[in-house]
Amino acid sequence: MRHIHSLEEISLSNSYLAIGVFDGVHRGHRALIEKMIAAAHAKNLPAVVLAFDPHPAFVLSGREIPCLTTPDERASLLQALGADVVFTQRFTRELSQLSAYEYISQLKARLGFSRLFVGYDFALGKGREGDAARLTEIGLALGYAVETVSALGGESGVVSSTQIRALIAKGKVGAAANLLGDFYRMSGEVIRGAGRGKQINCPTANVDYPPQKVAPPNGIYACWARLGGERFMAATNIGFNPTFTPERTTPSLEAHLLDFDRDIYGETLTLEFVAHLREEIRYSTVEALMAQIEDDKKQTRRILAG
Repeated sequence: MRHIHSLEEISLSNSYLAIGVFDGVHRGHRALIEKMIAAAHAKNLPAVVLAFDPHPAFVLSGREIPCLTTPDERASLLQALGADVVFTQRFTRELSQLSAYEYISQLKARLGFSRLFVGYDFALGKGREGDAARLTEIGLALGYAVETVSALGGESGVVSSTQIRALIAKGKVGAAANLLGDFYRMSGEVIRGAGRGKQINCPTANVDYPPQKVAPPNGIYACWARLGGERFMAATNIGFNPTFTPERTTPSLEAHLLDFDRDIYGETLTLEFVAHLREEIRYSTVEALMAQIEDDKKQTRRILAG
């Protein structure tokens, strides 16, 4: 799989193309992308996915939109689905001023696509004028067909990245996983902390996660921790460690890996959020905190073993 960031990096004579933001690569996105990939590979053509970064709504409105996946995380998920090329298009105000015809002409010249797959509500170009009908009209002139993929519904309506972000922000990581089709992940380098966990026989890995990611609210979570090709159970804390540092204002992400005793500083750790266990609270004594941690570990084992 090639992950490119400029059209100048590629030149294809024919391909199938899917365009969208695809943040999270959730079940709805997968329905569209898998359909495109299957169709492309049936014709022995490369399957190309174009995704925007940052989110167009952020560029156009200035409204912060925490992401479910970084560009590299998204590319990795798309590779796992079978995409041959992932093009992360930097979205700018200048790009937003191009007409749909101008932008699609640029893509056609470098990607040579003969079939374009988009979601039911997709639109691009200045003023979002390039909806499915307009893209089909442009296709008649440039030589490609358009396939519009219907929305995928869930128990609470159409599956969307907005809905998933809201669930994660409320700590409903299990419900978010149902819509994503997988656990929500946060990854980062393991960095040194204060070392208090080790002092109370509960060493933790402090994960330096990307600040643009959606973070679940402060609390304790049952997670799977992935380190290279290995997987471990982990009782994970997001928050301020109020028992020790009540003055703290920046939350940390710390995971206690069960049945684990290795130095992993500098390595990349990925946490998959399975369930919310409890809120983070301040304990009057270290002994009370240690007793609660033991209960958290037991709950984590029970949930992940099930």
